[in-house]
Amino acid sequence: MTFAQKMKMQAKNAQKKLVLPEGCEERTLKAAQKVMEENLAQSVTLLGKVDEIKAKAQELGVDLSSLTLLDPEQSEKRESYAKEYYELRKKKGMTEEEAYAQIVDPLKWGAMMARLKDADAMVAGALNTTGDVLRACFTIIKCKPGIQSASSCFVMATDKTELGANGSFIFGDCATIPNPTAEQLASIAEASAESCKTFLDAEPKVALLSYSTKGSASGDLVDKVQQATQMIKEKCPNLAVDGELQLDAAIIESVGKFKAKGSNVAGFANTLIFPDLQAGNIGYKLVQRLAGAEAYGPILQGFARPVSDLSRGCSVEDIVVTSAITLAQAASLN
Repeated sequence: MTFAQKMKMQAKNAQKKLVLPEGCEERTLKAAQKVMEENLAQSVTLLGKVDEIKAKAQELGVDLSSLTLLDPEQSEKRESYAKEYYELRKKKGMTEEEAYAQIVDPLKWGAMMARLKDADAMVAGALNTTGDVLRACFTIIKCKPGIQSASSCFVMATDKTELGANGSFIFGDCATIPNPTAEQLASIAEASAESCKTFLDAEPKVALLSYSTKGSASGDLVDKVQQATQMIKEKCPNLAVDGELQLDAAIIESVGKFKAKGSNVAGFANTLIFPDLQAGNIGYKLVQRLAGAEAYGPILQGFARPVSDLSRGCSVEDIVVTSAITLAQAASLN
């Protein structure tokens, strides 16, 4: 069973509610119909002008009968959503009138649906930039308690079944925080460990990566990873986590035993934490392109409610699979 099939099965079993803010977007409309046809969600809500959604659906031959259409400007919940948004932003100088006007933005409305549990998961980004999606999430959904910074991960599925979790790994953070502090690295490690449980169905073994293993080199970059490792060990004493580790020491048993004697992670890591965005982005693409690995993501993690950001070049099936992944995250909250 592929990772995508596994996520679809979990979503199908969970039967959660999905909101898609980009309701008039062609691929999103087609994906919404497929999500319901494949029984991946209890409901799918498309946001936008209802007449425009209906006209676009007719043009595309999309059947809307199983979908919910919602125009935020006409919703009876506009006032209550605006009040909640005002409470979140009043310290930033927002007025009640501004909140009432702004909350009808589909990204903000979708995020508020997720925050107030009118939806279990939100997926967007086929039209909107990652920055737009993240701003809505940071201002409305916010991070889980105890998580300093939301981040992202990739699920990397390889044919090297002797490595990681039967050949699969969590890579974090490869898409969100350019130059994380030690505190942010620790948050990325904690959130990635949860992603390992959710997506790989495995006990996480977390390696914080560096060009150094256990003091074999020194410098500011190494110091940051060492500090992050100490922070996550103190916060999560029952988590199998170690660092700083070079990549080979993290995933190859013989190298781990030689370079990091006594480590309960070295040689067996399934969750790899990169020291910055450049390393993470380069790393996942190398594994994808040279090793032929399947790369799923970026999957946002650390938010209080499940949300995913799409590539604007995504396909219909990309949206369906991302929806299934996000709905599986929602199931893990139970």
